[in-house]
Order: sequence, then structure tokens, then C-alpha cells
Amino acid sequence: MARSSSGIVAGLTAAAIAAVGFLGYQASASAPPRVPQTAPQDPAPAASLPAKQDPSKPAAVPEGSGTGVRVVYSVSQKRVWLVGDPAQPVRSFPVVPSTVHPAVGTYAVGSRSGAVTGSDGVPIEHVVRFATVEGVVLGFSARVDGATPDPDPSKKTGGIRMARADGDAMWAFATISSKVVVVP
Repeated sequence: MARSSSGIVAGLTAAAIAAVGFLGYQASASAPPRVPQTAPQDPAPAASLPAKQDPSKPAAVPEGSGTGVRVVYSVSQKRVWLVGDPAQPVRSFPVVPSTVHPAVGTYAVGSRSGAVTGSDGVPIEHVVRFATVEGVVLGFSARVDGATPDPDPSKKTGGIRMARADGDAMWAFATISSKVVVVP
């Protein structure tokens, strides 16, 4: 009898270890990638991004973008604002729009991915998806190599690209169901 009890305990212990291992794998598969501890390499020139905003004079959140916690994306200004609660400063940064643009309106973040290959074939990270237009999924992301070139105008792409640091901020801010407001 003692042998059979220890066999059951051993079996339950093995099953518990396997379950914990599986759950750990699932958690790591959906977590954002770790930032390497080595010195970053110089990315390709960021010629496509507008000049950096003076931090002492942040770009004003566009009128008509609603209220409350939200991501505001202006297609014409090629800029995003992360608007948190009133006690938090608004973060704003330039982006490189995709070739397919969302209509003006309010959306919700529907899915996110820590790291994938973009519709343009390059590795991207911190993907925050919020709309689909003409079968093209639209979302914010950063290229892993840090480059921000204009997209190929002959291809339908949905990646609204930003610098990696801004992609980190977007990832932390825009979780599932977060409001995204698109303005002209």
C-alpha cells in the first residue's frame, strides 16, 4: 500500500510540475520581449519621423478627440497622444502612418502581440491592433531594428510605426479594450 501511495504522490507531483511548466510557457509566449542588455546599435536614419517635439512644449491633444483615458491618433499630423488620468502628463510622439488609414472615429484595442512579423515582412514588437480596413488589420508597432522608413506605397500595410521607446510606452498604456480615437 505504501508503494502505491507514493506512486500516486509522485504522479501528482509530476503532473503539477508539468502544469506549472505549461502555464509558464504560455505566460512567456504572450509577454513582451526583453530588452537586450547590450548597447543598442545605431538604427537606420529616422528620416520619416517629423522632428522631435520640444518636451517643454508638448503638442496639444487635438480638439474633438473626446475625454477620458484614450489613445489619440491624428493621421494628418502623423502623431499619437497617450492621454491618461488627469494626474498623468500626456505623452505625445510622431509616427509613420501605414498605407491604409482608419476612418475618423472611436475604436477599441482588440488584440496585442509582443513580437511578430509585420505585413511588410520585418520583425516588429509591441503590436497594438485596433481596426480592420479593406481586410487590412491596423495597429501601432515598432520595428525591432529601430528603423522608421515610409511604407512601400504599392503595398497595403496596416502598421503605424513608431520609435521603440514610444512602442514600449504604447504597449504599457494600450491594453485590450483601451479606447483609440482617430482624428483627421
